[in-house]
Amino acid sequence: MFQGASALTLDAKGRMSIPAKHRDALQLQGEGRVTLTKHPDGCLLLFPRSEWEAFRARIAQLPMDAHWWRRIFLGNASDIEMDGSGRILVTPELRAAANVERDVMLLGMGSHFELWDAATYAQKEQVAIAQGMPDALKQFSF
Repeated sequence: MFQGASALTLDAKGRMSIPAKHRDALQLQGEGRVTLTKHPDGCLLLFPRSEWEAFRARIAQLPMDAHWWRRIFLGNASDIEMDGSGRILVTPELRAAANVERDVMLLGMGSHFELWDAATYAQKEQVAIAQGMPDALKQFSF
């Protein structure tokens, strides 16, 4: 179960160090292999290999009227191996798709991560807070 936010920096080659608190789990779950793909909200999804395979199977079964979503998720997927220093390379195509250049936020979302451009994430978070809680959370007890 991945959770928490990590402020990270991509190096000049587009590599990102996976935080130590998640590195061991990714090594165990997928032998250091992860998959990155686009998300329609403007971020990237980062899956351990086993979780990616389950997600990929569900996406592949979508009906024909969802063929563009198959293209978005599967057609843009990039399989990546962590290097000996615990870094992954975010491909230039995926960096461009998510407007990721240098400062990023890695958010643990349970079974996977979201990778955001830090400024974009901060802006979208402020908009969400300003809009108030959705009805689904108004009855939620904290």
